Amino acid sequence: MAVTKQRRQRNPDEFPTVQLFILAIVRLAEPIALTSIFPYAWAFIKRLKIGDEEDASFYAGLLISSFSLAEALMGMYWGGLSDRVGRKPVLLLGCVGTMFSMVTVGFASNIWIALLGRVAGGLLNGNIAVIQTMVGELVTKPEHEPKAYSIMPFVWSIGTIIGPAIGGTFADPHDTFPHLFPTGSLFERFPYLLPNLICAGMLLVSILLGYFLLEETHPDMQPRVALPDDTFLSENTPLIETSDAMKRPAVDLRDENYGTMRSRGKAAKSLEKHVTYSVFSKKIMAVVLALSIFTYHSMTYDHLLPIFFEDDRVPSPSSLDRIGPLSPLYSPGGLGFSLQAVGMIMAVQGVIALFMQAVVFPIMAERIGVYRLFIFVTVLQPIAYMIVPSLLYVPEGLLYPAIYFCLTVRNFFSILVYPLLLILIKEATPSLSILGKVNGLAASAGAACRMVAPPIAGYLYAMGKRADCTGIAWYGSAFVAVLGAVQCFSVKRDRVRETGGEEGLRKQPADEITIFVDEVEENTAA
Repeated sequence: MAVTKQRRQRNPDEFPTVQLFILAIVRLAEPIALTSIFPYAWAFIKRLKIGDEEDASFYAGLLISSFSLAEALMGMYWGGLSDRVGRKPVLLLGCVGTMFSMVTVGFASNIWIALLGRVAGGLLNGNIAVIQTMVGELVTKPEHEPKAYSIMPFVWSIGTIIGPAIGGTFADPHDTFPHLFPTGSLFERFPYLLPNLICAGMLLVSILLGYFLLEETHPDMQPRVALPDDTFLSENTPLIETSDAMKRPAVDLRDENYGTMRSRGKAAKSLEKHVTYSVFSKKIMAVVLALSIFTYHSMTYDHLLPIFFEDDRVPSPSSLDRIGPLSPLYSPGGLGFSLQAVGMIMAVQGVIALFMQAVVFPIMAERIGVYRLFIFVTVLQPIAYMIVPSLLYVPEGLLYPAIYFCLTVRNFFSILVYPLLLILIKEATPSLSILGKVNGLAASAGAACRMVAPPIAGYLYAMGKRADCTGIAWYGSAFVAVLGAVQCFSVKRDRVRETGGEEGLRKQPADEITIFVDEVEENTAA
């Protein structure tokens, strides 16, 4: 029969630098597109004149969270579909869906069209799960995982810096650049079209790069081409060539059926065909729950931080009847910063996050180990929330250093724990054949938590503001982080051995694989 070989010549033992770089470029456009709406969402809603002006923040939050809601509903479906049709088509479809969403929002003349665009983008987008799966399939050596799994969060952080900058700079260009966009132009009629078109153009570039340069990583769907006509391999190829081996056509030594491991490879494949794996196993659900808890309290931090910075500062009263000004239960208002000051602080936070992802995480993961580092940073997560309200009592001259200290503590814990969770999800998956579905489940759970976190945190902040205790919102997030610190110990790591990821059983308990393979070999011999 005809023999085939992999089109790609990449050594699986080497770090997949080129493919991860291309995947990162494809990934970069998405966070830029999704976060570009943040600066102008409130102004956009006010322009549409939906209800009372005081309700604009509610409708703006609804517009932003609608994408996460739709993504939560479809994340597991897209992950499962990528297991059947391949990662690459689902990834490219997600980019197309996001591009469609951007253009629709840009041309929206009422809230319903804008919501339709955001919801459609979320329904068509399963890229979080698919990209995590592709990273897991590109990286076959455990020592490469910490470095590889830190790349996509790093790219996401870059995108969340660039995206709001595009949205804030190019929204309403007729007002900002009247000489370039005069009265009566398309961009005067649709003032938020330009930033959306810029992001859609970046997504188009990502789609083209992904289509032509990105490899399909699904183990059973990678492209193959025929070998030369004089290359032949039979199902009856012996393990050791006989004395007349030179008379036989050459065999492809790269083929998985050649050599002394042939029977074990067939045994592993036979095992894969006869075993049904559950996505909802205890091991998988423990990691997904840990990811969900982290996603929730991390999203509350991102939502509360600019509100706390921009909220009016309440001067300390000369006398307090019940609670002293140094009590953690007395935390009125916020820090009273301007939008420009908040923008500068958020930019510095992005730099801190990039440093944590690029430098700190790989070093600590290598020296401490994935599981021990996961337990360490998860247990200490509540600290990041407990220290924020104390900023109200820091002297003016030390306020900015104190803020950057708080941001450093927060990013140290949050930036480190996310790629660790991705690694643990991959390790908890019993077979690469369901890795896409597992990542889809994790993505759906995370999107659901991102959807509910802002309104809950916002409600707690509003309630605390009326009681002169805005810190209650931060303490509520700390409480959820404490629950995560307790739950993290339910995440277990079995003692496993590598069994050949290309055969679909990358990590399995060694005893189970050995027993099954021995049984198959005995039956074959009989």
